[in-house]
Amino acid sequence: MLAVIYKKIITDFSKLTLFFLVVLVGFSIYQSKNFNLDASSDALLLEGDPDLKYLREVNQTYGSKDFLVLTYTPVSSFIEKETIINLQLLKSKIEKLTWVDSVITVIDVPLLKSTDEGLMERLKNYKTLAYPEINRERGFEEILNSPIYKDYVISKDGKTSGIVVYLKKDERLAEFIKIKDQYFNQSIEIGLNAEEKINYKKFTKEYEEYKNLYNIRNHQNITEIRDVISKYGENAKIHLGGIPMIADDMMSYIKSDIAVFGIGVFIFIVLTLWFIFRNLKWVFMPLLGCATSVVVMIGLLGFIGWKVTVISSNFIALMLILNMAMNIHLTVRYLQLKKEFSQFTISETVFEASKKMMLPILYTVLTTICAFLSLVFSGIKPIIDFGWMMTLGLSISMIITFLLLPSLIYMLSSENEIGLRDTEKSLITSALGNFTKNNKITIFGSTILIIIFSIVGIFKLEVENSFINYFDKETEIYKGMKKIDDELGGTTPLNIILKFPSSAEKTKTENDEFDEWEEETNNSNEDKSKYWFTRDKMDKIIKVHDYLDSLPEIGKVLSFGSILRVAEDLNNKELQSLEIAVLYSKIPESIKKEIVLPYISVEKDEARISVRVKDSLKDLRRNDLIDKINLELNTKLGLNNDEYKLAGVLILFNNLLQSLFKSQILTLGIVILGIFFMFFILFRNTTLSLIGVVPNFLAALFILGIIGLLGIPLDMMTITIAAITIGIAVDNSIHYIYRFREEFKKINNYKKTLDRCHSTVGVAILNTSITIVFGFSILVLSNFIPTIYFGIFTGLAMLLAMISVLTLLPKLILVYKPFGEEISELN
Repeated sequence: MLAVIYKKIITDFSKLTLFFLVVLVGFSIYQSKNFNLDASSDALLLEGDPDLKYLREVNQTYGSKDFLVLTYTPVSSFIEKETIINLQLLKSKIEKLTWVDSVITVIDVPLLKSTDEGLMERLKNYKTLAYPEINRERGFEEILNSPIYKDYVISKDGKTSGIVVYLKKDERLAEFIKIKDQYFNQSIEIGLNAEEKINYKKFTKEYEEYKNLYNIRNHQNITEIRDVISKYGENAKIHLGGIPMIADDMMSYIKSDIAVFGIGVFIFIVLTLWFIFRNLKWVFMPLLGCATSVVVMIGLLGFIGWKVTVISSNFIALMLILNMAMNIHLTVRYLQLKKEFSQFTISETVFEASKKMMLPILYTVLTTICAFLSLVFSGIKPIIDFGWMMTLGLSISMIITFLLLPSLIYMLSSENEIGLRDTEKSLITSALGNFTKNNKITIFGSTILIIIFSIVGIFKLEVENSFINYFDKETEIYKGMKKIDDELGGTTPLNIILKFPSSAEKTKTENDEFDEWEEETNNSNEDKSKYWFTRDKMDKIIKVHDYLDSLPEIGKVLSFGSILRVAEDLNNKELQSLEIAVLYSKIPESIKKEIVLPYISVEKDEARISVRVKDSLKDLRRNDLIDKINLELNTKLGLNNDEYKLAGVLILFNNLLQSLFKSQILTLGIVILGIFFMFFILFRNTTLSLIGVVPNFLAALFILGIIGLLGIPLDMMTITIAAITIGIAVDNSIHYIYRFREEFKKINNYKKTLDRCHSTVGVAILNTSITIVFGFSILVLSNFIPTIYFGIFTGLAMLLAMISVLTLLPKLILVYKPFGEEISELN
């Protein structure tokens, strides 16, 4: 019954089917105006990560603003008047931008050694390099040797300065994020009722709309500051860095990748189709099918408000590649049937080709979906979205393929249609077929060697998150981050929060000392701060500070200990508890706000030590570094586990990759089991199901082995290659086995069936595999290094999978004879 209905849809009502698809495409084009991108940093975090929640608490406690960093390398020295004037002009221009809150440069650093006044007078009446009467050489030397500012606003060699541009806080966005977190926490802890779910859906729409506006404004802001920088680039080399800039550039990369991948793959597919069919009509129809699927998918994403991230930016290329494989298989089968059964009408041939290809293509789609669905276990939103996005895209591709392509073939073909070109003369498939029949030891020996090679490489795999190495060396992101990493103390932030006992637990001696001071200060409102600054606390901060500073992976370390050392250097002695408390109370608010409050929380009995990790160090192992710090704070420095806690972007991205490593590597087995069961359902044969999985599993293992042996760290993209490779490569196994079973029923001879399959479905497998391999190679045009790796290694895996399907798979079939004995053998 369903077969009859389907035949009518693609033949009798083909014009109506095409009209429906034209309407669908029109609707999709209209909805594509809502197609959006997302390059925000929260798109690359684990949903519900407790470390993210803690980091937000830390930022709230110690104050955190979004900021941009400019690396400023002038032609002349910073003590030259011309350099200072140029820097003042640049600062002035940046400060006038409406979205800028404040700007900190090397000429704003308080110089405390420029006079011989007392400490308090120096703090109140400090000068900077911008003051005309200052001794610039002496002042610059102070900055170069400052525990606070060296490797922070000035490089060790004194040639590069960092300009920190703080952005005005977007209160509305902060409120949106707070509400979003509340909804998320509630949904996890107690769940949402029906009304709350409706409100949450409405809120999510408002939040996404505001994020779109925020992204537009951010792009305008980055464009504005780049315009300012370009006018001051004559006398200095300036690089722009910072998360807002990276987010905006990532947005540009996503747009570029979507356009480049789409156009590149589209052109390549045209060339491939022409090479296969040498007929414009047979180029046009599959191409139209691919384009229709992509347009419908983009429209659907726009309609449901699903955003594309840097992880899923290659979905168009993947859809085109995988859709083309379906279209080539269906088209080749139609032309083969046309050649074999010339007495069939067009209607019969179209229906027969569609019927014969429906089941194998359905199972190839399901197995590929199985691989992409494994990504949803990652816990990382953009990777989960990528998995669901490709699941939806593959479903759309299959539906469009079996509606549009047969209808077009029926309407545009003629009764005297020439069948497929003589494929029996395919030199490659014929050679592979002969090699398979005559080289049992070579094939199985090579397979064992590949497995050993792969296992060795897999044991060398490691997960890393070197954000700087995600980008091409010619990009502004890389140049800016590399400059900061090398000369201004590192890029990746890490916080060590030291927790102290309640300050009410002070000693009697300290109480007496502070009581005397309290009378002198007339019962100041800062009651707690009067007795908080004990020498024990200061010594602990300095001890941890010095330990962190000794680690080669660590760049700049800042803490209250940095400020304390400056004060002690000026006083020429170690300060005691009372003196530190007095100093704290006397520091001008402007200085306290910038260099004290970000590192001390009297209210929470905490101290923050801010660390920046040198992200570009070749041998840096971030997970090992985190484990080492956690361990040695306890074993070497004697801190209890409840006396410290690590927080920061380094922790979040490490959590992300560690989670992904566990979820993806461990779920490879689940993917293989899922595919095995699909094989079993399709072929009802255990031996055949095992045989079908082997070549694809081999390809995935081989690629993981290569990645391990080359020392390429697994990241957000490369870690997904194995599962995706199995899902895509298994398509060829299904097509080959399905066709082998069909032909064996007619021929009843394994070797002759092998020859027949290599000259028919083998050619389609060869063509689709070449399309996929070269299609993935288009991804090397990306600015995002993980995407390049993804393209190279997935293409390489597909090449190996194709060779395995046309050699190892048929050899296994010849050896194990899963379709029964040949008639000649039975007789």
